[in-house]
Amino acid sequence: MSKPFASSADTDQKTDTLEVLADGVYALTAEGDPNVGAVEGEDFVVAIESRATPSASRDWLKILREHTDKPVRYLVLTHYHAVRVLGASAFDAGDIIMSDASRDLVAERGEQDWKSEFGRMPRLAKNADEVPGLTWPTITFADSHDIDLGGDRGKLELRFLGRGHTGGDITVWHDKTRTLYAGDLVESKAALYTGDAYHFDWAGGTLDRVKAYRAENLIGGRGAVSRGVAETDAAVEQTRKFLNGMIENTGRVHKAGGDLKAAFEATRDALAPEFGAWPIFEHCLPFDVQRLWDEFDGIEHPRIWTAERDREVWAKLQG
Repeated sequence: MSKPFASSADTDQKTDTLEVLADGVYALTAEGDPNVGAVEGEDFVVAIESRATPSASRDWLKILREHTDKPVRYLVLTHYHAVRVLGASAFDAGDIIMSDASRDLVAERGEQDWKSEFGRMPRLAKNADEVPGLTWPTITFADSHDIDLGGDRGKLELRFLGRGHTGGDITVWHDKTRTLYAGDLVESKAALYTGDAYHFDWAGGTLDRVKAYRAENLIGGRGAVSRGVAETDAAVEQTRKFLNGMIENTGRVHKAGGDLKAAFEATRDALAPEFGAWPIFEHCLPFDVQRLWDEFDGIEHPRIWTAERDREVWAKLQG
């Protein structure tokens, strides 16, 4: 019997939990749904990540407004995926910031990704008809961009650390509180989505550079906030272990001349004992293995996921 497509059967609402990591430093987690965050400047707020729709973003802002009424001056988007960016209009931000590479990905595949992700995760697409269109940045950068928070609040350092979850992921570092918003480059006990990834770069140098921050607080894309260097190291290394498990098992089948279905089954069997109970494991893995198989085939730039291609891959691997 085939499994329900992606997260189409996941209809249970998740509970939002706000964590105040330091004065004016916030993370909102949601039981394995995408995390968001914010950092207060002297007289403004920097929001980090949008939700999938304006309605869903307003739910987050309502919680944030219990702690600060400062206007959102900047909205930082760590990458281009629809569930991270399409609720941006709710923030009424002065500027929206992405990497150059993420901006290029919006242009190349934003429309297709919008339809793909809302089809995969309909519960996140709350009042989807409110989305005004693709989210475009007003500020982009190649490698680094800093935001002075004013007063004694320090600064935020936005950095492109290398290809990983996508070709354009950035991190947000607040040195004053040793807090790192890592986006989907790191997950805490949540399965990785790697359908647009560069697995070998990510598992190697990119995660090395994330780990080098020695963060005291790490907010990944999904899952709990990691506290203390031992926990933040563990979050990085469990992310790397997931990636390396995929690389090892899919690679073995590819090298032996097997097919994609065999690679998927071998990878699922190998990863499931440790990772199978994590959020969106069964949802992500077919798309993950397809992308990794493409990399082994020499396809460097990820192929665009359309709603139709999603269903084809799902039927082939989870059917």
